[in-house]
Amino acid sequence: QLQLVESGGGLVQAGGSLRLSCAASGRTFSRYAMGWFRQAPGKEREFVAVSWSGGNAAYADSMKGRATISRDNAKNTVYLQMNSLKPEDTAVYYCAGDSLNSGSRNYALYGYWGQGTQVTVSS
Repeated sequence: QLQLVESGGGLVQAGGSLRLSCAASGRTFSRYAMGWFRQAPGKEREFVAVSWSGGNAAYADSMKGRATISRDNAKNTVYLQMNSLKPEDTAVYYCAGDSLNSGSRNYALYGYWGQGTQVTVSS
């Protein structure tokens, strides 16, 4: 079982930066793949980044070079640092956990989700 709570969202001007945090509960946190997804109104949830338990990470093409996912297993926390933000980055950002450590880009394969945190990038 895993419970997730996101924080760190807000209103930022284009070109600015944000660091999102995802606080997790659960003693098996370190074995989960942890992903970040986002969803804008009227759009499907889309993959942003993933961190596998072994330390590897992957990013959506739109975020490469602008985002860094990291995790602190001792603190049961996953972070998403985003730089050079664009208006099209505006969305609710969700943290997700995958107990099988698959780290898929498909949101349906993640069993645990936070409530989301709003990121708004103004032009």
